Parts: sequence; C-alpha cells; structure tokens
Amino acid sequence: MAHRGSSERTRAPGAPNYRAVFQVREFRAVFAAHLMSLLGVVVCEIALTVLVYRLTASPLLSALTFALGFLPYLVGGTLLAGVADKYPARRVLVVCDLLCAACAAAMVLPMTPVAVLLALRCLIAAVSPVFNGTRMATLADILGDGDLFVLGRSVLRIVSQSAVLTGFGLGGLLLAVVSPRGALAVTVATFLGSALLLRFGTVRRPARDGDSGALLRSSLSGARQVFADRRLRVLMLLFWAPPMFSVAPEALAAPYADEIGIGSAGLGLLMCALPVGTITGELYAGSALGPRARSRIVLPLAATTLLPLTVYALTPGLGWALLALTLCGAGSAYTLGLDRWIVEEIPEELRGRAMTLLTAGLMTIQGVGMALAGLAAEFFSVSAVVTGAGVIGTLCCLLLVAEARRTEERDGADRHMTSR
Repeated sequence: MAHRGSSERTRAPGAPNYRAVFQVREFRAVFAAHLMSLLGVVVCEIALTVLVYRLTASPLLSALTFALGFLPYLVGGTLLAGVADKYPARRVLVVCDLLCAACAAAMVLPMTPVAVLLALRCLIAAVSPVFNGTRMATLADILGDGDLFVLGRSVLRIVSQSAVLTGFGLGGLLLAVVSPRGALAVTVATFLGSALLLRFGTVRRPARDGDSGALLRSSLSGARQVFADRRLRVLMLLFWAPPMFSVAPEALAAPYADEIGIGSAGLGLLMCALPVGTITGELYAGSALGPRARSRIVLPLAATTLLPLTVYALTPGLGWALLALTLCGAGSAYTLGLDRWIVEEIPEELRGRAMTLLTAGLMTIQGVGMALAGLAAEFFSVSAVVTGAGVIGTLCCLLLVAEARRTEERDGADRHMTSR
C-alpha cells in the first residue's frame, strides 16, 4: 500500500514533462512571443507611468495610468470575447500585437497629449484579454487538452510570475539609460517581434465558431453559455477566488512594512515572497507530480491556500510574514489540475470565448481585491485586513470546493446513467 501511494505522488515513467512541451515547435514560437509581449507590457507600464508624471507632476494621474492596466479587462473580455472564436486564432493574435504596437508608437510621438496617452493605455488593456484568451485556446490546439496543455500553461504562468520579480527592475534600469519615450519605442519593437513570431511560427487554423452574426451578440452569447454551465461556472470561480484575496498582503505591503518597521529592503522581500512561492509550487507540481496527483490536490489546496494569511492576526515580523506569503503562493499549484478540468469542460466551439472570460475575470477580480483591501485598511489595521482576507477567502473557497464536489458527483451520475 505504501508503494502504491508513493507512485501516485510522483510522476509516472514516460509521462510528459516541461522538456516535452518545448519539443513542440509551435509552442516554442508561442513561448518566445509571450516573452516579448510580456516585456513590452511591463516596459510600457513603467515608462508610461513615469512619462505621465513628468508631464503633469500629478501623483494621481501617475497612479491612474498604472490602474488603467486592470480596469478595461472586464469590458474587453466581455464585449470582445467573440473575436477569439469568430476569426482564425493566428490572425487574432497577430492583429492584437500589431494594434498594441500602433498604440505604443503613438505614445512615442512628442505631441501626444496626456488624455490620449491614457486612452491608448486603456485600448492596450482592453485588447489584452482577447489576446491572452485566444493564446490559451490556441495552446490547447497545439498541445491537446491533456497533460501537455497543463504544463504549457504552467510554463507561461511561471514566466509571468518571474516578470513580477524581474520586469520592473529591468524597466527601471532601462529608464536610467533612455527617456520614457525611448523605452516606449522598445515596447513597439517587442510587440512587432511577437507578431512576427506568431505569424510565421504557428499554423493557420480555421475559426472555431462559424457564426457570422454580430460580434457583441457572439460575445454575450458565449458568456451566457459559459456561466449557464453549473460545473464550468464553479471551476472558473475557483480559479478566481484565491487570487482575489491573496492580493491583499501585496496591496498593503508598504503600510505593513511601515507598521512593523522593516524599511525598504524588507518591503522588497514582502513583495517577492508570494510570486516566489507561486513559482516554486508550480515547478514542483509540474515536474514531480503526474496528472492524477495534480487532480487530487486541486480541491484540498484550493480550500487551504489562503490559511497562511491568518498568521497576520499576530502581527508577525518579517520572517514569519515571508513564510506565510510563500506558503500562500505555493498553494496556487492547485491551478495545474484545475486548468485541465476547465479545458476538458469547455466545448470546442466556445473555447476562445471561455478562455478570454477566464483571463478577464482573473485580472478584474485581482483589481477589485486590491481596491477592497485598500479601502478596508482605511478603517482597520493592515494585519487585521490581511487576516480577514485569509479567513473570508478560505470560507469562500470552502463553499466553492463543496459545490465543485457536488457537480463532480452529479456529472459522474449523469455519465453512469448515459452508459446504462
């Protein structure tokens, strides 16, 4: 019995690993394009924030420039989601990159006023969920909807989390060498490079949805179909809920560092702890666990990943806070198994719209979580707010886990009746 348990925890011989993902030529092109577009977004965020502040000397407008990276996600992800299925995926990806490059190029022009700069920032943010959702759906076309897809998604997430650790530092170094508009010119080049990689590195596939109706109708119809499916709805909510609450300690890292008197160096460590835990958890689940084991840990980890935040009730020092945040981040390894459940649940003709909604919802819910944490901190101590996020978030996740189990049992019963 012990031998059997050990084999289920580790990867089965011959099971796909991260190396197998990179052996797929198309994935290598998608991965390289992801790196370039991610670099473009990070540099654009930093350079534009600095540029707006220099032009206006307004901290509010500078902060608003950064916040605009979150706000249009819901609008773009809901109203434009139909693009992901109505048109060939490669065309959608390339056009999105070219549109972002054109926006960045307009930002470089000296005569572009601040209001237009902010509008262009909104446009890039509105396009992002369509691009990301289409890329996720394309990943399933390239890698299938099995273990390779899960590992491919994991690789892209790890890169995104790594960008949190290194991207802003590199962007700051770039601004020490060139002007903000010069940095935005680099952004133009990265978006164009991504477009070229996707155009010539991926295969043209037909559109998933042959509906020739209006885009808005297709987008809203897709959203209704996604959320009408009880099982798919709860899986998407399970994907969104932990990040909504886990952003609280990140959003309040500066005031907490001030509260416990750890200085700017300690603040930097607090900001790094959660993404370090996330990367570590993803790498372990992706490299050491097989598909069955990753499925088994989804619900237990989703239910408990926010519990470490409750240590903030004791107003912990730097060491304990870092440990809590790292453990909270590592718990996000549940998303590898959840990715597979979601992609298997989505009908093929709906995949692009569903993935776009998933991406848009994730970014929007994190923005809402940050705003709520900041609002709560106006009335309560930071330690109380983070503790509350851990407690309330865990209760929400437990309810979602219970619902996920019920829908799993219902689907199992339905399949049994069908087979009879």
